[in-house]
Amino acid sequence: MTTTLPAPTTTEHPDWSERPTTPDGWVARAHEVAGVISEGAAERDRSHRTPHAEIQVVKDSGLATLLGPAEHGGGGQEWPTAYRVVRAIGAADGSIGQLVGDHFTWCWLPRMVGTAEQIERIERDAARGNWFFGCALNPRDADVVATDEGDHLVFSGKKSFCTGVKVSDHTVLEGVLDNGDHVIGVVPTDQPGIVYHDNWDNMGQRLTDSGGVSISDVRVPWEDALGFTDKKFQPHPYMTMNIPIGQLLFANLWLGVANGALNAAIDYTQGKRGWGGYDRTVDEPRVQDTIGDLTAKVWAAEAFADQVAQEGLALHRDRLSVTPRMRGEYKVRTAAVKTRADEVALEVTSRIFEVTGARSTANSFGFDRFWRNVRTHTLHHPVAYQRREVGLFRLLDEVPEPARYS
Repeated sequence: MTTTLPAPTTTEHPDWSERPTTPDGWVARAHEVAGVISEGAAERDRSHRTPHAEIQVVKDSGLATLLGPAEHGGGGQEWPTAYRVVRAIGAADGSIGQLVGDHFTWCWLPRMVGTAEQIERIERDAARGNWFFGCALNPRDADVVATDEGDHLVFSGKKSFCTGVKVSDHTVLEGVLDNGDHVIGVVPTDQPGIVYHDNWDNMGQRLTDSGGVSISDVRVPWEDALGFTDKKFQPHPYMTMNIPIGQLLFANLWLGVANGALNAAIDYTQGKRGWGGYDRTVDEPRVQDTIGDLTAKVWAAEAFADQVAQEGLALHRDRLSVTPRMRGEYKVRTAAVKTRADEVALEVTSRIFEVTGARSTANSFGFDRFWRNVRTHTLHHPVAYQRREVGLFRLLDEVPEPARYS
């Protein structure tokens, strides 16, 4: 049982019947998607409209299966490409970029946590079914209870935050057993036991529908409990890679939004009358300096993000050989990217108004959404703790112990 998402009603997209075969081809496809979903982005933000149509565009493009095995119809791509895809889509709409990035995390979850059989089965079904994933995993809430009922687990409880559930085909749930073990299952979203609260009312990332969800008597076969064999969990260091993966996704999303803000500012200035005796805004030295400064900072941060993404390939390709030290050193590198992207994105999305001027603050333009989106999302995993991890590594050669946010 899967959720049927309505097709776009006001936009059309290119013929995507042929799928790309190279990383650059998939990134080009992401830019095509961005071109489609950029239309009406400001209006969607004002209306808080659930982005069913936009997620359908993502699915139609093939991007939902980007990380899926090629033999099952997936894109067969790796994480450096996925990060670039998130950047491209985030430039058009920060909310959609976050939804796509989170989806990539959860469709990769079997690789991080699952058994060999679960990896094969879930990745096959997800690629063939073109699944889009959401999650209800917020670790700062009270835990959802998972009850062992023989051949099945039964999940019940509430989460005050979830992301993507309302537009998803499948949802990732986490519960706690009587013995304290955490257990994760992937379940169809379209079922009576998953009820979205429709209470997401934040200033930014409005289309992520990241409000609360109630989970009532959702049944999961034990064979679908990720990483469990005979009801016993089999841990390994790679299972904690969700945090460094997530940090790079965050950073690339923010840099995408920063790029979107820069593009909007540049487009807006075209043809505008300048100040200080200049006929055109684009001829003003102060405008040229500001755009040059902000562009250089974004480009530098993107290069750093791409470099660290490449560094992670060895860990992803040989996951069972990952050691705690290898994971910890990579976590520090992703923390460093996150701190730089945080700073750059907040600066860019704020300073574009120095170029666009007073008239650009009209709500009809919606240029404030870039800052609101970045400001909202950068508050996840406070950046001070990421800087501290980098400092501890440099000063004392300490790497972070794996935890919910480290």
